[in-house]
Amino acid sequence: MQRTTHRRLIARPVVVSLAAAVALTATSCAKSEDDGANDTTSSAAADSAQKVAEPKPGSKTCTIDAFGGKKLDLKNATVGFSQSEREANPFRIAETQSIKDEAKKRGVKLLTANAQSQFSKQISDVQDLLAKGADLLVIAPLNSDGWEPVFKAAAAKKVPIVTIDRKINATACKDYVSFIASDFVEQGKRAADQMIEATGGKGEVAILLGAAGNNVTTERTKGFKDQIAKKAPGLKVVFEQTGDFAREKGQQVTEQLIQSKPGIKGIYAENDEMGLGAVAALKGAGKQPGAVKIVTVDGTRNAVKGIVDGWISGVIESNPRFGPLAFQTLDSFTKGDEVAQDVIIEDGAYAPDNAKTDIGKAY
Repeated sequence: MQRTTHRRLIARPVVVSLAAAVALTATSCAKSEDDGANDTTSSAAADSAQKVAEPKPGSKTCTIDAFGGKKLDLKNATVGFSQSEREANPFRIAETQSIKDEAKKRGVKLLTANAQSQFSKQISDVQDLLAKGADLLVIAPLNSDGWEPVFKAAAAKKVPIVTIDRKINATACKDYVSFIASDFVEQGKRAADQMIEATGGKGEVAILLGAAGNNVTTERTKGFKDQIAKKAPGLKVVFEQTGDFAREKGQQVTEQLIQSKPGIKGIYAENDEMGLGAVAALKGAGKQPGAVKIVTVDGTRNAVKGIVDGWISGVIESNPRFGPLAFQTLDSFTKGDEVAQDVIIEDGAYAPDNAKTDIGKAY
């Protein structure tokens, strides 16, 4: 997702609960593959909902009149949801389940499709959702570019689009209505801060890059590198290779890394699955927990458990529970209210001092 970077309010961040998200939008926008760490509490479940950062002054909004759509009652509408990747990654499992749960809760008819990590399939999936009668679309894009056929088809039927997690490179309030996601540059900066603390700010570190072709990878990388350069010039990035956001690929790349760079001090994995792959590679090489500092982004239970077990130094949350906020945005928009073009989520973080107590918030 390429977008204007949103500055995080560090001194006293203003966060609103999902229950207050309507006001914000009006004035501006699972289960893991493993079985470990499945304890939850009701309070943790409540805390796990997405929270929206207060919009910056002058944030752009969109209305149905400006977009060129028509008002409708969400309860009588059909919503189409396009998932980008196979639901083996815990992030995607939780994301899809959240959409399904919210549709069921609201009594809204939901059509779903999964692109299985094939961009051409995702384009045809969305066109098929439109052909089946979707009045509204929620899209988790695989790539940021190449969406012109979808925009053309949706515009012909005046179907509003909300994108989540990754941003489509297009014009807000023309091609799509709102984009809902985390601040990925800020995630990279916070991951760098955790890496600096874990390593003492000195040594050689590697980056396991996410998939190419989307803003998540670009922005998480930028945030990390910028923060390292600013705060810890003694920490040097000496290795970068894509792990495609996949555990198996993350393991393979880390196996190559520890052969070519045996003195590597830290690994920044741009999602938890690659980080867990790195842990597997280090275990296979006979390394001890903590010998190589690992910092990841997502907040899956297995990654948080990795902190508890000493293998991972820190995890920056990227909350996948988009269902309530996506439907909230669609509901407000179709009633004629203003919604924000960019809806930015405030994410938490896990470290050795809170991983054990907060693991119930993870997904």
